[in-house]
Amino acid sequence: MFKKAATFILSVFLLLNICGCFLLVAGAVGGVGTAAWLSGKLTQQFNAPYDRTVKASESALKSLNFEIVKVAKETNVTTFRSHYADGKEIWIDVRKVTDTSTKVEIRVGGVSADKEACTKILDRIKIYL
Repeated sequence: MFKKAATFILSVFLLLNICGCFLLVAGAVGGVGTAAWLSGKLTQQFNAPYDRTVKASESALKSLNFEIVKVAKETNVTTFRSHYADGKEIWIDVRKVTDTSTKVEIRVGGVSADKEACTKILDRIKIYL
């Protein structure tokens, strides 16, 4: 009887241990996805007021013939969503840093971001600023 109880307890312990390792591995994989997401954004800070940078970003998208499918405005952040000609999604976040400076983050594409496309959009925003 004692041998069966010990085997059962050991089995439960090993099962919990295996599940814990699985969760650890799953968490590590999720962390790698987040790091790739963050590293795929093109970021630049501008010495321009927040409202002016938001308008420049909108004008840049329109001048490149990208239809703006979504605009989300919060207190100090405006987010634009659009689609590139080949179907890749475009994300632009404009964040207020101070009254006279803003930070623009651009991402084109999913897991592997298109740096060339991001640069093209950023250059167009610079023109409108």
